[in-house]
Amino acid sequence: MDTDGKVASIHTVGGIIAGYISYILSSGVIFKNEAIAVIAALIILYALGQLSERLFGKEEVNGLKGWLWSGIVPFFFIWIMVWVIFANLQ
Repeated sequence: MDTDGKVASIHTVGGIIAGYISYILSSGVIFKNEAIAVIAALIILYALGQLSERLFGKEEVNGLKGWLWSGIVPFFFIWIMVWVIFANLQ
C-alpha cells in the first residue's frame, strides 16, 4: 500500500473514533454541546496529521496538499457519516 493509502486508512479510523466522540459530546451522554464536539474532532484531525508526518515523513505525505486529499477529506466524510448514523439511532 502506498503512503496515500496508509494516510487515508489512518484518517478513516480516526474519523470513526471522532464521529463516536462527537456523538457522545452532542447527545447529552456527558453534556450537550455541538461546538465542543466539532472542536474535539478538529483536535483529533490535527493529531492524526502530526502522527502521519512522523510515521511517513513530511516528504512522503506531500505537505498540506497531500494531507488535504489523503487525510482531511476522508476524515471529514467518515466523521460526519458516523456522527449522523449515531445521532439517528437515538
